[in-house]
Amino acid sequence: MRPSKRDAVLDTAEHLFYHEGFHATGIDRLASEAGVVRMTLYNHFGSKDALIEAVLERRYSRYMDDLRDAMAQSGPGNAIQALAERHCSWLSESSTHGCIVIKAIGEYESHNPAIAALGRRLKHRLLTLIAEAVETDTGTHDTDMSEQLLMIFEGANALVPVFGSDHAIRHVHTLLDHVRPRECPADA
Repeated sequence: MRPSKRDAVLDTAEHLFYHEGFHATGIDRLASEAGVVRMTLYNHFGSKDALIEAVLERRYSRYMDDLRDAMAQSGPGNAIQALAERHCSWLSESSTHGCIVIKAIGEYESHNPAIAALGRRLKHRLLTLIAEAVETDTGTHDTDMSEQLLMIFEGANALVPVFGSDHAIRHVHTLLDHVRPRECPADA
């Protein structure tokens, strides 16, 4: 089945924005590569900024859905490990050039604070999910551990373009050994 014009624009925009940058990708090129006219693009999204927001939301939703599925399928005490494994799969399959959300924050912090703020909200959603995994595995709310895990995940994401995904993934596993869930109290 052929994707809708809206989906074709989103797919093309995600590819171009991720590989070439948001500012470097012009609307005319995007429309041409998506096989639509400029007006079609604007009818669906209204502006390039609205398209960027839609791309970020859509891509991050896929990522978060993957993580949630991994967590749901994990056995007792394995939620953190399941998140880490799925994140590592994402790094090797879909994020070989770093994080599109971090790229958006960097490119738009001074040009369009709303896009940068969206990026920060998306990262906070990830932190919330990690906190759920920590609580599932430990029975406690551990903000420090949740933030440490986020730093490990995001550090790997940022350094995939430098080290390659295999190398970054190896370090994720090594670092996870240092962030161990605390034992639940016996009377919990």
